[in-house]
Amino acid sequence: MENIKEQAYLATKEIIEKAKLKAGNILVVGCSTSEVIGDKIGTNSSPDTAEYIYKGVAEAAAEKGIFIAAQCCEHLNRAIIVSKTAIPFAEEVNVVPQPKAGGSFATAAYKNIPDAIAVERIWADAGIDIGFTLIGMHIKKVAVPVRLENNRIGKALVLAARSRPKFIGGERAIYNEEKM
Repeated sequence: MENIKEQAYLATKEIIEKAKLKAGNILVVGCSTSEVIGDKIGTNSSPDTAEYIYKGVAEAAAEKGIFIAAQCCEHLNRAIIVSKTAIPFAEEVNVVPQPKAGGSFATAAYKNIPDAIAVERIWADAGIDIGFTLIGMHIKKVAVPVRLENNRIGKALVLAARSRPKFIGGERAIYNEEKM
């Protein structure tokens, strides 16, 4: 399990660096613990595995002051668990995730994030998807794929994305490459 925590830490640290996230930014994390332990998504939710993954993600995020937004599973319509401090004016939804209704990772996040709330959606600055959980709906436009060297946690593949501002103005526009 310590290996899984380390893999989660390294993947999170890498996306934070590659996406150039700053303190106060939000990182959405979708996680199938079933996939991490080698089973099909949604078939073997593992609270113990989720705790280790959460600890690795949280440690890397805390180093840079990044907020974690944990995506629930499809049974809760992919609701998000996040600190109220990250989005103080968000409209909360009335749900508490459970391992088989929301997912083990979201349950771990709800238990460990101070002032955790559930919201229907969020616009995160970047994200990691552990085991093909489809986090794209929660990333700001425009989502750009990021290839990670640390692209496995346990047996699950890790996909990542960051956001960038939209290009507006056509072919004659001048774009600020430094911000991308």
